[in-house]
Formats: sequence, C-alpha cells, structure tokens
Amino acid sequence: MKLTVFGATGGIGRQLIRLGQERGHEMTAVARRPADLGCDVVVADLGDAEALAAAVAGRDAVLSALGIRPAEMKARRAGDPGARSTVQADGARAETAAMRATGVRRIISVDAAGRVADSGDGFVLRYLAKPLVQRILREGFADLTVAEGVLRDSGLDWTLIAPPRLTDGPNRPYRTVLDVNVRGGRTLSRADVADAMLRALAEPGWIHRRVNVAY
Repeated sequence: MKLTVFGATGGIGRQLIRLGQERGHEMTAVARRPADLGCDVVVADLGDAEALAAAVAGRDAVLSALGIRPAEMKARRAGDPGARSTVQADGARAETAAMRATGVRRIISVDAAGRVADSGDGFVLRYLAKPLVQRILREGFADLTVAEGVLRDSGLDWTLIAPPRLTDGPNRPYRTVLDVNVRGGRTLSRADVADAMLRALAEPGWIHRRVNVAY
C-alpha cells in the first residue's frame, strides 16, 4: 500500500516507517524539517494545505502519529503556560482537509487510553489512578478529545489506536479491545502501536472504532 505518515520523526512515526517498509508498503513522511527517515519526505507544517494535499494525493491511507515532544511534555507537567499544545487537533483538521481535497478516505490516528476511564478499567485505575492522570495531563487529553471529534465529524473512514503508557521495547504479542480500555493493560511499546496502526489497514471491523491496545 501507499501510506503517508504524519508525525514521522517521533517515536511511533519512526516505527511506522520501519515496519511499513519491512512489510512492503511505500512510505511517505510529512515532517516540519528535513529528516533522514529512509523514505520520501515532504517538508511542510500543518498550515501548508497545498503541500499536505500533495503528500496525501494518491495514497491508500494516512497514518497520524502526531504528538507533543518529550521536552514539551515535561514543561507541561511543570505547569509552564507556554507549553500548551493543540497539535493533535490541528493535525486532525489539516489531515482531514487534505484527504477530502484529494479523495483519500482511510485515516488511522494515535489516541491515548488514559484519556478515558471506562468499564475496561479496574476499580483502582478507573476511580483513583486515572482521575489523577487526567488532571495532570488535562490539556493534552483535551487536545486529543477535540481531535477525535474532528475525525468523527469528517465523514472519512477513521480508526483511533489508544495505547496506555508507552515504552521503547520490541514488538511482542498484545491485546486489543474495541471501544473500552484493555483490562489490566498498563503499557505498550511504540513498536506495537505502529504494528496496531498497520494492522488496522486490513481490519474493516475497526473502521469508526476506538481500538484499545495493551499488553
């Protein structure tokens, strides 16, 4: 398949490029700055509608691994008012606009399991741990909530992949659950987030669903 990756220079994005190429996909990366990713790179920011449309045109799907960088996350946790970010919502708007302009329908985007406390969580996680995490990361989760709304209203064939805390481990077996969190799922490697995103391309039952993934 021909795939375009947003957020390609981040941890998940680099894994998407690696795994996608290993599996024979033709990968195109969108990055704000030139980067050596071993694939075609379109240098553009989210406000460059013409460049984004060119990066998406003729592709089978868009994979969005946009997120704030570790330094920005650290500043946000420290309460820095300048660390606010709307990259996921802005990205969702830019991606879906480019897709509608070029007729591409399939988009798979990274979400976060911590954003939602639901019946998939145990008592302690649902009523004690997650409310605390949600207070600490409220702005980031608010950004993801807006991004989800953009995708749901887009009219496109979207899937959200929602992992818990990310690690840098290798690929290994993981669990998936539709629309509720994975019971007891605490971590997932960035490599396996990428694996789940690529797997979604062949899972029609995951269209218009939030797929929770965890060990």
